[in-house]
Amino acid sequence: MKSIINYLKEHENKEMLRFITCGSVDDGKSTLIGRLLYDSKKIYEDQLAQVKNETKKYGTTNEEIDFALLVDGLQSEREQGITIDVAYRFFSTDKRKYIIADTPGHEQYTRNMATGASTADLAVILIDARKGVLTQTIRHTFIVTLMGIQNILIAINKMDLVNYDEAIFNKIINEYNNMFEKLRLSLPYKNIDFNIDFIPISALKGDNVTNHSQNMRWYKGKSLLSYLDTINILNNNNFNAFRYPVQYVNRPNLDFRGYCGTITNGKIQVGDEIKIYPSHKTATIKEIILPVNNIDNKKENPYIKKAEKNMAVTLTLNNELDISRGDLIIKKDEIEPKFNDSFEAMLIWFDDQSMQKNREYILKIYSKETTARVDKILYKKNINTLEKQEADTLNLNDIARVKIDLSEKIAFDFYEENKETGAFILIDKLTNNTVAAGMIVGDATKSQIKKTYTDSEIALNEYIRKFYPEWGCKPIEDIK
Repeated sequence: MKSIINYLKEHENKEMLRFITCGSVDDGKSTLIGRLLYDSKKIYEDQLAQVKNETKKYGTTNEEIDFALLVDGLQSEREQGITIDVAYRFFSTDKRKYIIADTPGHEQYTRNMATGASTADLAVILIDARKGVLTQTIRHTFIVTLMGIQNILIAINKMDLVNYDEAIFNKIINEYNNMFEKLRLSLPYKNIDFNIDFIPISALKGDNVTNHSQNMRWYKGKSLLSYLDTINILNNNNFNAFRYPVQYVNRPNLDFRGYCGTITNGKIQVGDEIKIYPSHKTATIKEIILPVNNIDNKKENPYIKKAEKNMAVTLTLNNELDISRGDLIIKKDEIEPKFNDSFEAMLIWFDDQSMQKNREYILKIYSKETTARVDKILYKKNINTLEKQEADTLNLNDIARVKIDLSEKIAFDFYEENKETGAFILIDKLTNNTVAAGMIVGDATKSQIKKTYTDSEIALNEYIRKFYPEWGCKPIEDIK
């Protein structure tokens, strides 16, 4: 019994690594994940038996096991041999726990790929050794870097189909590095570093996936699994200022008012002075309380002195203030957020319906919701050529730099500095669909919308101005 408890505690304390696999169509993303699960012995016998049976029906690997079927769960994916939805898989080794997002390769599913990249620490981009760097390679590299993923592993797959040729491997490395130099200059971030590594593999045959390949003895680096187990995750988010979005106001009785949420950045302790946005009111932390479900049999004291990033807590203050869901609490003497009713952002359009300028959408950032409109498209990014283009609207999967105006001032940080308070989504008011995801990259001045008046409004205004000048009505020429 004690050994089981020790094992569970060891597993609980393992570091978690989230990564995505992406690449062009048929580059072998799902096959790679299936091979990882199979070779690390994370597949049950009944799952393996089912995959062997379905290989005969859907498989594309002759008589060998089609490991992609372990990941592609939709019937349409199995029939077409492609990934459509984002498939999440979990496994662990002695050193780390992993959450894998297998993302689609087709351009039409770019929004699915961006969704998978939004929470990842590392991106594994597959390149077919026979084809080299393709348009989709550029597209996916741009998206993962735009989403702030700094660790990129280029897995050059299907080396078995090019006779494990080292020269082809080196050629693709040069192609990719040349492409990335141009891409880096087109990103809106100037202070983010990227770490790029290359591994030659054959996902189907298992070369360099979990063990070193005897077919590529010229490669002296790590296998893919060893790389994942040992890589030091590069993270530019060294943002340590305290950020606490209020999610819920807990008011069970007249004697208690607590503000519930999760600390996204920094630390807090009892006695610290805090500041609330948007009111700019200040107060002092009176109590920090853990959720009841975190307390074992309610025997432990839920009141703690300190709390830090990723902890869900309830805060009480030394005096009662008007605080509600969506307010942001910071430490008084730390870096303050930007506070404005307009900003510039990189926007990825998710919806089948085109974007409409000056149409009102719901903007959600951390726990805050407000009304927003896209005032101006500064440029649209041509992912194939990395050029900037003029645009009047945005269509499905388009990426653009835009200026967004809000109905009120809100607190935010730039995405480059802090993802948690620098990322947002746009929601259609009528359909409730998430139509876009955005990363704040700059401040801006809100545009003034000139109101257009109907003929009847102008006529009424002229009548009032003529017969009731004491009402102080504006002259008609001012509102035409």
